[in-house]
Amino acid sequence: IGNLYSLDNNPRSIQRHLSSAKGFFRFLKKNNLIDSSPFELISAPKSPKNLPEVLSPENVEQLLNFKPSNLVEIRDMAIVELMYSSGLRVSEIISLKVFNLSIINNSVRVIGKGNKERIVPVNDYASRMLKDYLENYRNFFLKNSLNDYLFLTSRGKPMTRHAFWHIVKKYSKKVGLDVQKLSPHVLRHAFATHMINNGADLRVVQMLLGHADISTTQVYTHIAKRELKEIHNKHHPRS
Repeated sequence: IGNLYSLDNNPRSIQRHLSSAKGFFRFLKKNNLIDSSPFELISAPKSPKNLPEVLSPENVEQLLNFKPSNLVEIRDMAIVELMYSSGLRVSEIISLKVFNLSIINNSVRVIGKGNKERIVPVNDYASRMLKDYLENYRNFFLKNSLNDYLFLTSRGKPMTRHAFWHIVKKYSKKVGLDVQKLSPHVLRHAFATHMINNGADLRVVQMLLGHADISTTQVYTHIAKRELKEIHNKHHPRS
């Protein structure tokens, strides 16, 4: 038993070993080979909560300041701008149709998890880029098809999750950011954390993200506190 809690094992390893040991002794007890299991009163240690990677506001600016020079780059940067502006999941952006976007109201209508609908605002930067993409460039991707998806591939088909992952990696590399730490979901994390850091109410962020339970959103308060502590330690004269 002592070996389970040795310094060489992290909590997840201990959980796996303990689960195996408990299963083995349950088998012995079931077959009347022992009277009781020594593991019945032993609880597994809790796994530490791994906080998601988050980009600093400066890193996000670095990414969003990329200057597109062709059709594909204009489409891609409209996608990246929308990701950070709205905090939408990749699956939600993939599913967006042209009629889900309201340029006048600076918002998108999203069908999220559990088929729940929500209206998510987008900032002026994203709204302008989306308007430009819709009015001047989307038809080039449409290829004379009757597709009403907002974002299309060069073949006029709806984009895939993998395509979104590739876009974020591609432009992160172009602007000199750490590609290994970046993904579409990291932009969603950045959106939520930066909103909270700038004073947004947790319930509002919950609604914007489409979280059913506020406890899911609360992880971003821990990230925000961590970032504030790092800033304090870095800039305070007596740190």
